[in-house]
Amino acid sequence: MRLVIAIGGNALLQRGEVLSAENQERNIQRAADALINVSDGHEVVLVHGNGPQVGLLALEAEAFKEAPAFPLDVLGAESQGMIGYVIGQVLNNGMPDRKIATLLTRTLVDPKDPAFDKPTKPIGPIYSKSDAQALTRDRGWAIAKEGKSFRRVVPSPTPTDILELPIITDLVTSGVLVICGGGGGIPVMRSATGQVSGVEAVVDKDLTAALLACHLKADRLLILTDVDGVYQNWGQADEQRLKRVTPTALTAMSFAEGSMGPKVAAACTFAEATGKPAMIGSLKDADQIMVGAKGTWVSV
Repeated sequence: MRLVIAIGGNALLQRGEVLSAENQERNIQRAADALINVSDGHEVVLVHGNGPQVGLLALEAEAFKEAPAFPLDVLGAESQGMIGYVIGQVLNNGMPDRKIATLLTRTLVDPKDPAFDKPTKPIGPIYSKSDAQALTRDRGWAIAKEGKSFRRVVPSPTPTDILELPIITDLVTSGVLVICGGGGGIPVMRSATGQVSGVEAVVDKDLTAALLACHLKADRLLILTDVDGVYQNWGQADEQRLKRVTPTALTAMSFAEGSMGPKVAAACTFAEATGKPAMIGSLKDADQIMVGAKGTWVSV
């Protein structure tokens, strides 16, 4: 079976946790057994998020005043290498006989995408209300509420193509477990003359994973995060986890644009385009989600 697995950046660094290499490695180590069990005997492409990590890199870049800060596409490339290295090393230690490759990946977006006028993608750490107000005033950042806290939000254009797709296809067909599309891919656009250049944005990794899964003709799309599934009426007294649901039913519900919304959209896109199921749930429950014991299954 061919699987595309998307791992959220917040699953690698828990909310409110210090953004350190040790914490990130510990979290992925905890999930390694589940990922290894899911990967065993299957062709696997692994896509990871980078929201907390790319936000930290942006803060570090701005702290050094003697040179201009790097743009988000360059920081996205940095985070791809950083996170891909940690994931690849942990998985390789657990599967020493499995061929694993981490690939820097560029994702094509439309420069006219309306997302550039409406930032929604959360990156970086969480802030208090007072800190968020100060960042808006001093740095001109767009800030959005996330639960009881606040986070920086940036444009998140829709992915239209994955430039390294032929290479990914060759690697997967050769039996390589491929870690790619980190952070949704490095956002780039193509000019009228065919030249490719970076874009100041962060692509949603779940939408990139769905696009990749469709192109690769995957049998399953598995979206792993830090919550145990999709909930109807999330955060309310009558909240309820949806165990099995259709894209049509999900379309009638509303979900947060910067968090569960893209995951639901990605799952629906894959299920409707391929007729095959997409699953959403907790990273630590990966193997149980695959067999339907936990998480949310989205299928037509």
